[in-house]
Amino acid sequence: MKEPWFKNWFNSPYYHQLYFNRDESEAAAFIHKLLQYLKPAAGATMLDVACGKGRHSMQLAEHGFDVTGIDLSEDSIREALQNEGEQLHFYQHDMRLPFWINYFDYAFNFFTSFGYFKTQRENDNAIRTIAQAIRPNGTFVMDYLNVHYSEDHQVHRSEKLIDDVNFLITKWFDEKYFFKKIEIEDETRSEPLIYTEKVEKLTLGDFTDMFAYQGLQIQEVFGDYNFGNYDVKKSPRLIMIAKKVRK
Repeated sequence: MKEPWFKNWFNSPYYHQLYFNRDESEAAAFIHKLLQYLKPAAGATMLDVACGKGRHSMQLAEHGFDVTGIDLSEDSIREALQNEGEQLHFYQHDMRLPFWINYFDYAFNFFTSFGYFKTQRENDNAIRTIAQAIRPNGTFVMDYLNVHYSEDHQVHRSEKLIDDVNFLITKWFDEKYFFKKIEIEDETRSEPLIYTEKVEKLTLGDFTDMFAYQGLQIQEVFGDYNFGNYDVKKSPRLIMIAKKVRK
């Protein structure tokens, strides 16, 4: 059986080279704004779902919170574990499977780390994992792409040269998914590597229904990392703040 696209791609060093070799101040600024809005109690427990190498988890822990990061990628967690400490913990874990129950005050899912699965059942399982992990009245923050904005602003072909590795990127979409083909030209390899991302077109309405099914109620929606108002056509992001309203 063919493995899902994200399993190999997220374990690839090229994935992190393309997306995450960026100024850490970007993550710090977003986390700072988020915490200003949420105003968590000192020592609050937080779950970073699909944490990657722990970029956001580390920022949260530096503010004094007890942070646990989970990610499917063994390589990412192996690297994240190098930064583990008394208030920072990492586990290799599939978000579709249950994790700790009624433990966390907050859960986060950043940088469109969702919408990769083949079935609605898998989507529901992932949201259930998150809903179960937070305490009653706990808060879940999801940061997703905004479908309509992404359709209107898609750059079909682009090229990036990063540390002598050339990334040729082709994007397209159909009624249900966004696709991104990444061709990687590295002079240390005899032939190019090709990965194709596939992300589901999930709207605010879709998330409202999925969240409600798991006892989560959306309280606020923002449209960018500066916490501007959400506009269905003009906002680049869909950042949802939800509360757990039932056990």
